[in-house]
Amino acid sequence: MSSKLHREKLLSLFEQNQEGVIFLKGADVMYRYGTDYEFPFRQESNFWYVTGVNEPEFHAVLDIKTGEYHLFSPKRDAQYAVWHGKVRTQDEIKSEYQPDLLHQNNELLTILKNLKPSVIYCLDEEQAEFIEDLSRGFTVDTESLQDALTYCRCIKTDKELDVMREAARVNNIAHTEAMKAIRPGMFEYEMKALFDYHQMKHGLLQDAYNGIHAGGTNSAILHYVENRDVINDGDLYLIDSGFEKDGYASDVTRTYPANGRFTGDQAAIYQIVLDALNKSIELTKPGVKMEDLHLGACRIILHGLKDIGVLNGDIDEMMENNIFALFFPHGLGHFLGLDTHDVGGYPKGVERIERPGVKFLRVRRELMPGMVITIEPGIYFIPALLGPALEDDEQSKYLNEDKIRSLFNFGGIRIEDNLIITEDGYENMTDVPKEIKEIESVMKS
Repeated sequence: MSSKLHREKLLSLFEQNQEGVIFLKGADVMYRYGTDYEFPFRQESNFWYVTGVNEPEFHAVLDIKTGEYHLFSPKRDAQYAVWHGKVRTQDEIKSEYQPDLLHQNNELLTILKNLKPSVIYCLDEEQAEFIEDLSRGFTVDTESLQDALTYCRCIKTDKELDVMREAARVNNIAHTEAMKAIRPGMFEYEMKALFDYHQMKHGLLQDAYNGIHAGGTNSAILHYVENRDVINDGDLYLIDSGFEKDGYASDVTRTYPANGRFTGDQAAIYQIVLDALNKSIELTKPGVKMEDLHLGACRIILHGLKDIGVLNGDIDEMMENNIFALFFPHGLGHFLGLDTHDVGGYPKGVERIERPGVKFLRVRRELMPGMVITIEPGIYFIPALLGPALEDDEQSKYLNEDKIRSLFNFGGIRIEDNLIITEDGYENMTDVPKEIKEIESVMKS
C-alpha cells in the first residue's frame, strides 16, 4: 500500500496554513500478564495506514503546514541485537520507510518544540497523555484526527483494494481446502490447524481475528472461539475465519455438513440463508443503506422460516414484532479493511437503531464506491432466545413450538462474502462454494 498517498489524503482534510502537527504513537510489544511471553506483534491500524511501519516502538509526526513527515525510530543497543537480531542503521530505516526526516525517539520532544505547533492532533486520550508526559503546555486535540482517519480509511485506494484482493484469494483457497478435508470425528482445532496451514502456505502469517471453527450446537454461538470439540456425523460445521495481507483483512464464513450431505432440515434452512445472502448482494450498490439491506434480509428469513413451518402468521406483523431477531440476532455485515470490523460504520451524529436484531448492525450509512463490506446473514436456533419467546404471549403466537423444539440442537448457519462497492454495483472477492449442490460435489470429490 502507499502510505505516502494516505498521508496526503489525511493532510488534505486539515487547514493547510495552520501551525499544527499530527502525532501518532506506534504500538509496543505486548506481554502476557507480566511474563516474558510476547504476543505476536501487530501494528496499530491507524499508524500502519499513515506510515507503513509494522514494527514496535516507532512514532510519527506530520507537519500540517509543510507536509513534512517525521518518523521516530527506537534506539537499539547491543543487547537488542543479542536477543532480537541485527540493529539496522538509520540510513537503512530511512531507505525502507522513506520519511522526509528520520529521528530517534529520544528526539521527539526537541522536534515538537522546534515545530512550535499551535495544536497537536492525537488519536485519543492515551496518546495525548503520552505527549503531555513529555512536556506540559502543548494544546492537544483528541477528536479531529480520529474523524479524519476514519474518513480516509473508509474509502479504499486502488492499491489497498489490490492488497485486499490478494488476502481474499488466499482465504478462498484455505476455505475450499477446509471444505474438502473435513470428516466426522475430527476436532474443531484440527480444522483450525488445517485452515491456518493453507493460509501460511500461501504467505499470510497473521490471522485477522480469532477464527470460529464450530461443529454442531457450537455453530449457534456467534463468537465461539474455544474450537476444541469433536465434530460428529450429522453435524453442521461453521467456519468464520480469515487472515490478513499487509494488515488488510479477509473475513469469510461458510457452513456445511461434516459428512458432506445436507439433511432435509439442513438443506431447507441453508437455502433460506443463501437466498438472503444472494438477494442482499444483488441489491448492493452505491447509495443503498446497509440498514435497508439488513431489513430486507430479515424479511427473506421470515418468509423462508414460515414456508418450512417454523413460523406462522403475517410477515408484516412478524417484522413489526421483531420475530426475525430470534433467529438472526446480529447485523448483516460490517466494513472490512485494516481491521476486520473496520472503522466508519457510524458517521458522527448517526446513532444505532434501538431495535432487536438491528441495534447490532455495524454499518449505518449509504454505501459509496471504494468501501469494502461483508454480507453475512444467518439463522440460529439458540435455546436462550427461543425458550423465553415460546413462553411469551406476544411472540409465541408466531412460533411453531413443536418444530422449534425439535431444532434446539440444530446449531446455526451463516454464510459471508466480501464485497468491494464499485461505481455501478459491487465486486465479490469471495469465491468459495456456497450453493448446496456445489458444496456437496466438492466435499464428495
